Amino acid sequence: MKTRKKLTDSNLLLVITISVFLVMYLGAVLFLGGGFTKPQSFCNILNENAALIIISCGMSLVMITGGIDISVGAVTSLVCMCCAVNLDFKGGNVFTSILIALGIGTLFGLIQGFLIAYLDVQPFIVTLAGMFFARGMTTIVNSTQFNVENEEFQALKNARILLPGIGSYNKKGTFIPAYVEIGVVVALLTVLILFVFLKWFKLGRGFYAIGGNSQSANMLGINVKRTKFFAYLICGILAGIGGFVYFMHAGSGSPSHASGAEMNAIASSIIGGTMLTGGSGNIIGTLFGVLSLSTIKNIVSSLGLDDAWWTNITVAAMICLFIVIQSVVLSGKNKSHH
Repeated sequence: MKTRKKLTDSNLLLVITISVFLVMYLGAVLFLGGGFTKPQSFCNILNENAALIIISCGMSLVMITGGIDISVGAVTSLVCMCCAVNLDFKGGNVFTSILIALGIGTLFGLIQGFLIAYLDVQPFIVTLAGMFFARGMTTIVNSTQFNVENEEFQALKNARILLPGIGSYNKKGTFIPAYVEIGVVVALLTVLILFVFLKWFKLGRGFYAIGGNSQSANMLGINVKRTKFFAYLICGILAGIGGFVYFMHAGSGSPSHASGAEMNAIASSIIGGTMLTGGSGNIIGTLFGVLSLSTIKNIVSSLGLDDAWWTNITVAAMICLFIVIQSVVLSGKNKSHH
C-alpha cells in the first residue's frame, strides 16, 4: 500500500512529465531533425528559459501550499528596469544591481507573505495588487526600452560556459562546443537546492502538509501561518533572482519585459505535476515542465506555424492534458483510500 501511495502522487506525475518531455524531444529530433539534432539547441532552451525555471520553482512552492503568486512576472520586469537604470544612469555596478534585485524580490515576498499568511487575505487578490503595483513602478522608474551599455555587465552577459566534449561539427568540419549562459547554472542550482529543501527540511515538508490540509498540519504542531509566510517570501526572493537572470539574458530594461511570465510559470508548474489544490508537487517536475513548454513552442515554430495563436493553442492543449492526468491520478488515489 505504502509503495503504491508513494508512486501515485508526485512521483507518478513526475514520471509522466519526464516521459512526455522525452517523447516530444526525441520525436522532434527524429521527425523534424535540423536544429533539434544539435546539442546546442537543447542548451539554447536552457539559456532562454533559465529565468523562467527559477520563477516557476518559486511558483511551485506557493502552489504546493495551496496558494498562487501572479506578481512574479511584473516583479521580474521591475528588477530588470531598476538594474538597468542603476547600471547606466546611476553609475552602479553588477554587485549593487544584484543587491537591488534581491532587495526588490525580498520586499515583495515579505509584504505579500505577511498579508496572505497573517492577515488572511486571498493570495490571488494580494498578488494581483502586487502585479499591478510592480508593472506601474516599472514604468515610473523608466518608461522606455533601452539596452544596457555598462561594460562590466556586458562581460557578465556574454560569458559562456563551454561544455567539454558536447557540441557539433560545422560545415567546415570544425568542432563547435555547446555552451550555456551563467543564468543556467543559477537555475539548475536553484532546482537542486529546492529539491533538497522540500525533501529533507522540516519547513519544506511543512509546505506539503499545509497544502494537503492546513487543519491537520495545525494539529501536528506545524505553524501554518509562519510556513505559509515563508513560502511567499522564498517565492519573492526567487522572483528577484529570476529577474536578474532574465536581465542577464535580455541585457535591457523594458516595461514589457517578462509579460505573461507568471502564466508560463503556472503552466510549467501544472505540467510538472504541481496541483493547484496544493499538497502535491515536485521541483524536478517543474524543471521538465518548463522544458516541455519551450520544446512545444519550438516544435510549433519549426513546423512553420509561426503565428502566436498556434503556440497558445498547443500550450492550452498541454495544460488541459496534464490537468486531466492529475484528476485521474487523484481519483485513483481517493479510491485506494476508501
